[in-house]
Amino acid sequence: MRILLVEDDPRIANFVAKGLREQAYAVDVAANGEDALYQASINPYDLAILDVMIPAPDGFEVCRRLRQSGLRFPILMLTARDATDDRVQGLDTGADDYLTKPFEFRELLARLRALLRRSAELRPNRIAVEDLVLDTAAQTAARGGRQIALTTKEYALLEYLARHAGRVVGREEISEHVWDETFDPFTNTIEVYVNRLRRKIDAPPAKPLIHTRRGAGYMLGDAAPGGVAAASGAAVPGDKAKAGQLNPGANPAANPRAAGKKHV
Repeated sequence: MRILLVEDDPRIANFVAKGLREQAYAVDVAANGEDALYQASINPYDLAILDVMIPAPDGFEVCRRLRQSGLRFPILMLTARDATDDRVQGLDTGADDYLTKPFEFRELLARLRALLRRSAELRPNRIAVEDLVLDTAAQTAARGGRQIALTTKEYALLEYLARHAGRVVGREEISEHVWDETFDPFTNTIEVYVNRLRRKIDAPPAKPLIHTRRGAGYMLGDAAPGGVAAASGAAVPGDKAKAGQLNPGANPAANPRAAGKKHV
């Protein structure tokens, strides 16, 4: 899942972002209200963590504008202001939850999981695709009862494909939800990670579950629909150009802030 973290204290921002990335979340960080609104206007987020006391506009105003613009992803207010009036104001402007500082990181994670479960798409704790089983709480994967060792990013990509099992998922959609704003759309990073997953998930004699539709994207499932190939190492021709055409925010020419950034 991709999260927008709005926090003007660099120490707290680095701590929270690092912890979330270790939990397989993609995280973009904004240090003020204007930057937060800009990021939300060009990127698709699954959730936002919003500090109240940020450079203008403050967190209350940012929350209000996000809701006015029609964005409905969950918003968690994270702030040192714990007066009842502040909590009421935050919830009334459109926030879904409120966590005061100082806080324990495990409580933050629990609240994020709860908010994501409330969103439009139910996110179960266990996902099964044929004999492949993902435990989303423990962030582990097993196939046929055999545990599969995955890096954080490999797991994040596999979970996203599993949540959309049976549907072809495009390269642009993957980059928007599994990677953050530092992703370089002109690299073959996604193809590299898909091939890594193939070697681990579809190792012989297992039946292939990861399929490629050339020019469209990837699908996780039992059988490939018409036009989908399961050949290991198959790239998706034209995806790099497609990513830049469909998402101006992912195109360095259209988004000066992204120019020169490399993937992580």
